[in-house]
Amino acid sequence: MNIIVTGASKGIGKAIAEIFSAEGHTLLLCSRNQSQLQHTAEELASRYGNKVHYHAADLSKKEEVEVFGKWCLEIGTPDILINNAGRFLPGSIYNETEGILEDMIATNLYSAYHLTRKIVPAMIANKAGHVFNICSIASVKPYSNGGSYGISKFAMLGFSKNLREELMPLNIKVTSVLPGAVYTDSWSGSGIDPTRIMEDKDIATMVLAASKLSPQACVEEILIRPQLGDL
Repeated sequence: MNIIVTGASKGIGKAIAEIFSAEGHTLLLCSRNQSQLQHTAEELASRYGNKVHYHAADLSKKEEVEVFGKWCLEIGTPDILINNAGRFLPGSIYNETEGILEDMIATNLYSAYHLTRKIVPAMIANKAGHVFNICSIASVKPYSNGGSYGISKFAMLGFSKNLREELMPLNIKVTSVLPGAVYTDSWSGSGIDPTRIMEDKDIATMVLAASKLSPQACVEEILIRPQLGDL
């Protein structure tokens, strides 16, 4: 299968790319950082022997989404699209830096919106496909210092839920993934005990499992939190 993973050079995206690589699938990877992305792609291809294509792009910019999407379609019909690109900027709505909301919406929502619109028509034509939208526990539970990030993740879940309803009769699955705290680069240096929060491979394992169900079954939502609860 052809698997598209955005935000794939590190963290949850890299873990998802790795678990699908281990299954022998063809990967189409994207992130903003060219050198990190190349390193990840070469590492996976060397380790698992599968085909790993990569294309650096800033998916907060519509024109770069268009280019990346076209590149994906030229490689082949996509079977799975994993909208994982995103980032977190802390702050409170009433005093965060001007422009943070626009940044968070462009990165965490518009990237998925525009790429999905580019890729899904090919899935519809093929009468099969699966879209995973990596949301967040912040999509359902606001928290202090979440600010515009929380707004963007609430919107991402709304986008995913609407997409599920629209694509249901067209035989395209849509799964919203809502992880709690996962130990990625954003937590390094925080002083948090890594055993207190989840591993990125936990999320990848659940995404892979949901992708393997029969055609008549769809996991609509994956809500996964640390065993001891949210921080």
